[in-house]
Amino acid sequence: MRATPTIGRPGDRAAVRSLTLDDVVATYVVDGVVAVRPETFFPETPRDSWEHLCTPGGELLMSVGGLLVQIAGTTVLIDAGVGMMTASLTFGRVDSGSMLDVLNTLGVRPEDPDVLAITHLHFDHAGWAFASNAKTFPNARYALAAQEWTPHAAAHLDEAEVTPRQVISQLSSGGTDFETFDDGDEIVPGVRALVTPGHTPGHTSYVITSQAGRRLIAFGDVFHSSTQVRHPDWMSIADLDREGVTTARRRLLERLSEPETYGFGCHFGDQPFGQVVVDAAWKATWVPIPSVVLAPPPR
Repeated sequence: MRATPTIGRPGDRAAVRSLTLDDVVATYVVDGVVAVRPETFFPETPRDSWEHLCTPGGELLMSVGGLLVQIAGTTVLIDAGVGMMTASLTFGRVDSGSMLDVLNTLGVRPEDPDVLAITHLHFDHAGWAFASNAKTFPNARYALAAQEWTPHAAAHLDEAEVTPRQVISQLSSGGTDFETFDDGDEIVPGVRALVTPGHTPGHTSYVITSQAGRRLIAFGDVFHSSTQVRHPDWMSIADLDREGVTTARRRLLERLSEPETYGFGCHFGDQPFGQVVVDAAWKATWVPIPSVVLAPPPR
């Protein structure tokens, strides 16, 4: 018997949760967790604004992983988590590496995804793309926005702490076939790209539409926390272009507040699925919706 849908807590590690919209099944394939200190990661925001989301030790737990989308007989994986990593970084610490185990628990083999669609080329979204110098998902088409790839291809972006060097190297080598797309392009029937640059040059959200017309938008790092939905002017140190991020957030909030539209926030603790509700003062709020827990947090 299928479990009863529940709503988790925003400051908890994410469980492996699934949401069904008509013919679409979307499952958060959790890879692990990145624990950041808000005063470091969100240095411009009021310190007390994050206390309700933090652990007793003052860390904000931002789970990482990918969204497995099963639609019309096609399997799409949006983002590929971190990969095997337990490390301390300047802005926090990482404990990750469970994505393939979680996929196995779900009955999905690395050979099963038809497409790996990447929101952007940061370490916590593209880490599992390659393993041992080969595609982790051998039968998948790898896809990312042309705007995202162009600066890396031209070596115009520094390979900073947030960039997965092995992924850039593999994509640059020419040995891996991957496709680029533009804003509005169809990735597979029912899934379209919504290019939302700012966090990175070609950061992409994905709009998944069911046969009945209901939509789920996976918005990557346009928002790192549900708090930023309420305060879209609050930036993180990982945001490349403030003006671009602000524009992307406005565009997304407009789309997310439409009827029968839901969002997937990969870093939103144990409330990854939700809706955006706008009040009379035009203030937006993230309202989590129930989803089914298929497995506990893997880490």
